[in-house]
Amino acid sequence: MKVAVYVDGFNLYYRGLKKTPFKWLDLSALAREFVRDDESLVSIKYFTADISSRDGNAEAKTRQETYLRALRTIPSLTIHKGRFLAKTKMRPLVRDPARYVEVHDTEEKGSDVNLAAHLVNDAHLGRFDTAFVVSQDTDLCEPLRMVNKQLGKTVGLIWLEDSRPGKRHREVSNFIKHANPSILRRCQFPDPVIGRGGRKIAKPLTWD
Repeated sequence: MKVAVYVDGFNLYYRGLKKTPFKWLDLSALAREFVRDDESLVSIKYFTADISSRDGNAEAKTRQETYLRALRTIPSLTIHKGRFLAKTKMRPLVRDPARYVEVHDTEEKGSDVNLAAHLVNDAHLGRFDTAFVVSQDTDLCEPLRMVNKQLGKTVGLIWLEDSRPGKRHREVSNFIKHANPSILRRCQFPDPVIGRGGRKIAKPLTWD
């Protein structure tokens, strides 16, 4: 039985990792926590976008690039990128809602659409028997339903929060597994990761 894993990188970070010491996450190790002995992990697809350096967050881009280099050492993993749109918006002040100021803003575009497209296409092409989806985005419920109910594939969700999955997620999946802190702790990359040619990829210091 072939298993494919689809990871919404930003959903994973904000739902499961942001306020934890587990950001140096080995996605292959995480996937294998849930793959049975009679199943074969054939692919991991990671969906993200290149973040930009913004005021007060200058190191974020460097941390992301370091993590992506570590992910690329996983043989079965491919990275698929959307994009960030930089823009300015008018927002009200907290203490004076009638007064607006112009602020810099960014919006991530494409990751959820790319994930949905790959999931449905891979299901049509018979590239997996079971799909694990690492995301809690309700926008993915319809493609999950199509793959499960119409194409007859097994769909499992890897849940990222200590909360009960909602009705919509339960209806479109065959099972839901929780990636609890103990699982995340034992699924960390080594520090450093050894890349091509023996190059060392060190965990960002600010992720401790």
